Amino acid sequence: MRCSMNRRSFLTSTGAIAAGIGLGGLDGSRLLATELAGGAPNAAKLGWRLGCQTWSFRHLTFYDAIDNTASLGLHYLEAVPGQKLSKDRPGVTIGDELSADVRKAIKQKLADSGVKLVNIFFALPKDTGQCRKTFEFAKDMGVETIVSEPDEAVMESLDKLCREYDINVAIHNHPKPSHYWNPDAVLRVCEGRSKRIGACADTGHWPRGGLDTLECLKRLKGRIIGFHFKDLDGLGPDSHDVPWGTGVCDLRGWLAEVHRQKIEAFFAIECENPWDGTLAKIAQSIRFFDKIAADLAAQS
Repeated sequence: MRCSMNRRSFLTSTGAIAAGIGLGGLDGSRLLATELAGGAPNAAKLGWRLGCQTWSFRHLTFYDAIDNTASLGLHYLEAVPGQKLSKDRPGVTIGDELSADVRKAIKQKLADSGVKLVNIFFALPKDTGQCRKTFEFAKDMGVETIVSEPDEAVMESLDKLCREYDINVAIHNHPKPSHYWNPDAVLRVCEGRSKRIGACADTGHWPRGGLDTLECLKRLKGRIIGFHFKDLDGLGPDSHDVPWGTGVCDLRGWLAEVHRQKIEAFFAIECENPWDGTLAKIAQSIRFFDKIAADLAAQS
């Protein structure tokens, strides 16, 4: 999805799911996806947890996203609010307003599917009370990290909430004009704060903003909590996501740097723009990622 229509607008648009945004072929055979991808066992040996960001399945329901993730042999998920819960409950959307009964049903669905909700991508406003509500929701759902782009003014309060709830806040980098497009802005809000404040490194958005992803990873050493991992068909603001290993990005070099830093993290597969046959192409990306992990493990 282009920078002009991203998660930030999605979070504030209650009708986003019904907007007709398609990821061609995504509703195709999950059996095919299972045949094409068997998870990422070599990555797991390095402490890397590969999973899906539900933005990749935004025109489907949250339950569909769980099923698709499981069909790929993956066990981890990052959610965004506003997505319809299920075909049976079209009026219910993901968010911290969910009732106890609905939360219980979601937990059961996740458990039955062998998928863990490790991250949520939520707006964290200046209102500390509202932030606490989101932390309480995250804690109840077993979430480890809230991915967000909060105002710098609220960071001290967020750090206290992180320590109180044992939950991380990972600062995400959308491209310009996002406040956190440059790693220096992320490092500024991390300075003097606990290790629960860090970065969600979006490897595709940095080159869209004219930055070198490898240098950004080096710059953020010690503060990277997780990833939105991407490959692109070109460099610059008009570039599109492509299956990993088919674009111009140095994914092997990036992962070698992650391994060098001994980062054990969650990597979210996120399709920003439509892919034809998305499940098959995600499976292709998984195989590429796990092959690199196997090579890095063999060199260790």
